[in-house]
Amino acid sequence: MTGISKFIRNGIVYTVLSAAAFASIFPFYWMLVGATNTSADIVKGKSTFGTALMANIQNLLQQVDLGQVFLNSAELAIVGTILTLLISSMAGYGFEMFRSQVRERIFGLLLLLLSIPFAALMVPLFMMVSMSGFSNSFVAVILPSVASIFIIFYFRQATKAFPLELRDAARIDGLKEWQIFLFVYLPAMRSTYAAATIIVFMSTWNNYLWPLIVLQTPDKTTITLVISALTSAYTPDFGVILVATIFATLPTLVLFFVLQRQFVAGMLGSVK
Repeated sequence: MTGISKFIRNGIVYTVLSAAAFASIFPFYWMLVGATNTSADIVKGKSTFGTALMANIQNLLQQVDLGQVFLNSAELAIVGTILTLLISSMAGYGFEMFRSQVRERIFGLLLLLLSIPFAALMVPLFMMVSMSGFSNSFVAVILPSVASIFIIFYFRQATKAFPLELRDAARIDGLKEWQIFLFVYLPAMRSTYAAATIIVFMSTWNNYLWPLIVLQTPDKTTITLVISALTSAYTPDFGVILVATIFATLPTLVLFFVLQRQFVAGMLGSVK
């Protein structure tokens, strides 16, 4: 009976895992297949590869300045990721390393702010951006996110595993606090930074609502805004939309596969 029970249990586990894998992979398969078919074939539900890939790419290039769009998205994602990692990791480091009576209250207030939906902040945030003269600029998109509460929390929790002996030894050697952060903390927390890089880059690259509000001219358009514009057409060309989706997905996929080992180590909280 034990062998039969184990066989049944393993069968159930593999069935559930197979279903989960299929549900995860099928959208990517459909995206690839749809990019090679015409819009009419996609509407019919054709699930095999077609011959319309080059035509869909040409139609996309005729409608969109893909180079400029990618440059805009890359500039926002790269600059935003670097600034967010720098500012938020410094904040997380400070919350954990510098202890005071009001520290926990301030940190608790920050966590409480996570419960406020972004929709409630859009109007006052837009007014602040407009009065500052940053409307219709990449600065307006990047600045509100550089102090990410989630990333601050993530770095603070990861810093708990940072060996304090390294900090004490660096102080004995005469290093100042900013030198300890740059030359001791950063190298030791590289797995944490790799995981945070993927999270922040994907969030910035796929950001849609806030860029839609503050970026008001075609020369500032990002890839997510392009896909939204393509889907809102009176007769959307689904083949072109899926080609644009593939182009939008590639950078995040490449980044994840490059940093996947460090991502897993960083999410597990390892420090080297």
